[in-house]
Amino acid sequence: MGSFFLTTAIDYVNSRPHLGTAYEKISADVIARYHRLKGDRTWFLMGNDEHSQNVYKRALEQGKDPLAYCDEMEQVFRDVWGRLDISFDDFIRTTDRRRHFPAVQQMAQACLDRGDIYEGTYEGHYCVGCEEFKPEKDLIDGLCPVHKTRPEWICERNWFFRLSRYQQALLDLYRQQPSFIEPEMRRNEILRFVEGGLDDLSMSRAGQSWGIPLPFDPKSVVYVWFDALINYAAAVGYGWDDAQFREWWPASLHIVGKDITRFHCVIWPAMLMSAGLPLPGQIFGHGWVFFKGERMSKSLGNMVDPLDAARRFGPDPLRLYLTKEVPYGGDGDFTWERFEEKYNADLANNLGNLVNRIAAMTERYRGGRLPAPASGPLTHLAAETTAAYRQAMDRLALHDGVAAAYRLVSGANEFIAETQPWALAKDESQDARLTQVLAEASEAVRIAAVLLSPVMPTASHEIARRMGDSASASWRLDAAASWRTSGDRTVTNSGALWPRLEDKGAIHVSETPAPTPATPSPAAPAPEPVPATAPATAPATAMVEAASAVIPIDDFMKVHLKVARVLEAERVPKSKKLVRLQLDAGEATPRQILAGIAESYEPEALIGRSIVIVANLAPRMMMGMESNGMVLAASPDGGGAIVLDAEPAAPGTRVR
Repeated sequence: MGSFFLTTAIDYVNSRPHLGTAYEKISADVIARYHRLKGDRTWFLMGNDEHSQNVYKRALEQGKDPLAYCDEMEQVFRDVWGRLDISFDDFIRTTDRRRHFPAVQQMAQACLDRGDIYEGTYEGHYCVGCEEFKPEKDLIDGLCPVHKTRPEWICERNWFFRLSRYQQALLDLYRQQPSFIEPEMRRNEILRFVEGGLDDLSMSRAGQSWGIPLPFDPKSVVYVWFDALINYAAAVGYGWDDAQFREWWPASLHIVGKDITRFHCVIWPAMLMSAGLPLPGQIFGHGWVFFKGERMSKSLGNMVDPLDAARRFGPDPLRLYLTKEVPYGGDGDFTWERFEEKYNADLANNLGNLVNRIAAMTERYRGGRLPAPASGPLTHLAAETTAAYRQAMDRLALHDGVAAAYRLVSGANEFIAETQPWALAKDESQDARLTQVLAEASEAVRIAAVLLSPVMPTASHEIARRMGDSASASWRLDAAASWRTSGDRTVTNSGALWPRLEDKGAIHVSETPAPTPATPSPAAPAPEPVPATAPATAPATAMVEAASAVIPIDDFMKVHLKVARVLEAERVPKSKKLVRLQLDAGEATPRQILAGIAESYEPEALIGRSIVIVANLAPRMMMGMESNGMVLAASPDGGGAIVLDAEPAAPGTRVR
């Protein structure tokens, strides 16, 4: 255990955060939560970059004072980060006069005193979007390669930072401490850039009031990048609290996008060297999250609002997708269709179904009470996956860490399929074996929840609670992820964590999101499209048949639909299609229904699930048994039956 100071890039506030911005914050939050889980004293810093001409122009466009505009945008950003469950410890703004102003002025003065700041004239291409002067060689057909816009030609008197003086010192740093820049591909990019020679950096703008005045030239303000980078040191006391600064500096890790690694890996360490300050431990340049193969950016107008997903499902499914599906350090892609697919596969069908099955069987067979399990096959798997998880997370391979946790989830699913608790329950001689199987599976799921807690904090604590661990607020990895062989536990059956999305495309959102429930509801199957004109060969009776299918509302109201919860489920002997269900439909005694869904579902997967039934259908005999009702299910062409979920309604609830 030790101290861990983690930062992210601070954000321009000329528009709301998009999914690419959120990706950085979510990944950094996963890292911060992991270090807290290990027991490290952790300080997680985020913030806003406000001394930007883009921000200044945006405020004026809205007829607002720039500082008042930034105050409003702070609340916008804080609201988004709160809804995504980002657990930052500190939030700094570059307009912070108590902390940031003195830090910037002290560092500028220190670099001047070192002889590394001088006055000169700058003439060149200036990209307003990047707020950066662009060398001719970096332009593509005369355009900024990032914003696809033509830079302005600017000639003005500025103050310069002698970046060129630090070329060899930076090269020595990269070679002596390779881990200073990660991943390796970013390190190689920076090496090639610095080896090509460094130009001195314009670090001021003249004749502007929006910014921090230079202590040695009050008519000039500090240029945005020289200003912004200092936030990391300013937040922990540089320039205003020496004791706190000595306690927390240097930063352990800077998390930044790959497009700004040059500023953080070249300019920032050179500034610190000039000011005589220790360098951060590591700078990690993550990749981009593309939307349908294109980079998301404010200037390109293809941004995805991360709250669209959070509003519908809470933050955890989005956090899992971005951590698990994007190799950390590389690029990833997001589409709503892929997100829906992974939601169903990873959460509804895999982890969520596993939790539900264990809880339902424990409630049914053991009244919700289990002893601590003895060691078994899952004990060894839990130890192996925990070790692999720690190794991956320590090297910032977040995707590999999640994959390790999911190996334990998959192992628990395979264990249940092999041991068949529902079959053991029918044999009294297997009573002790049944208890061990359920206890072992529940303990494996509890440990998986510990490992996934940095990624899905809310859901992981709920899973742990359902598996009988109520101490998740005080988890420490060493103890919490160890196999517990003592102490009884109460397993709670609380319904589906993640109801399956049955309708393909059910979560598609428009560019302008509308308020929606946090929990998804199964969407009714969309009707087949009707051609504008019927084929010439279509029989005339087809139109008559279609018209006769329309019924008045009074006829529909005769059908009594209500929610029922599956108590028991088993295949009907000698039938390939039928499953016999015993249901709690809010009636005095359980109701039996035979449903033709055996080709789509394993019976045990249905236990504990809430479904919709037709309750007033006349009973009929099937395979020598009475079926008293009908299960509602969608039947896609060429696909199996899809039983409609009715979570979180209680048994007996009328469906209207």
